[in-house]
Amino acid sequence: MKAKAAFFDIDGTLYREGLISEVFKKLIKYEIIDEEKWYKEVRPEFEKWDNRKGDYDDYLLKMTEIYVDALNGLSKSQVEFIASQVVNQKGERVYTYTRDRIKWHKERGHKIITISGSPIELVRNMAEKYGFDDYRGAEYLLDENDVYTGEVIPMWDSKSKERAVHELEAKYNIDLGESYAYGDTSGDLTMLKMVGNPVCINPTKELVKEILSDEEVKNKIRIIVERKDMIYKISSRCLECDCEFVL
Repeated sequence: MKAKAAFFDIDGTLYREGLISEVFKKLIKYEIIDEEKWYKEVRPEFEKWDNRKGDYDDYLLKMTEIYVDALNGLSKSQVEFIASQVVNQKGERVYTYTRDRIKWHKERGHKIITISGSPIELVRNMAEKYGFDDYRGAEYLLDENDVYTGEVIPMWDSKSKERAVHELEAKYNIDLGESYAYGDTSGDLTMLKMVGNPVCINPTKELVKEILSDEEVKNKIRIIVERKDMIYKISSRCLECDCEFVL
């Protein structure tokens, strides 16, 4: 018999923000990243997003670009130490809905897997904390001395996540038609389309537009919005209205 699985994104889906932003702050604290990088390069993108005039993905990609440069020459042990600190200190800042769904899937014997664009060191720590069966994350490559080279194999885009799902499908003999996926950005779209039970959690405007343009995923998607201590379930039909609240 084939297994059922639940695939979870982390940033914005399980964790309430982006884990890489917490690592970025630590790298500034330890003077690995110059604080000026935040003020001159990252903060403008953050403020555009925070004021709802820019894309969240642009903010994250700018941080990732600087993060890749900062890692070049650092040792694996340094980054693993920072990653464990971040998860120990911030790992409880998760959405209630997603945390409860992880528990729900475990109780039913489903494989629970996280596929995240965050650095693999962070993803590994979060996977251990929440009891995931397997995980995939962005891999920042090391040389023979366990020093980062500045090269990265991404896991934040749709194509990378699609490849990861196929790999895990074969590894665990997963029935994708009976499985679940949880995501919040356009990078999760292929993962959502591949399963029978896709769920958007606080989706970005870009992801909503892509969902509405795809009849197959639109008809099976569930949309969850969690704000403060309330959880709202929104029908995809509501997303097609002219209400400015949504679009």
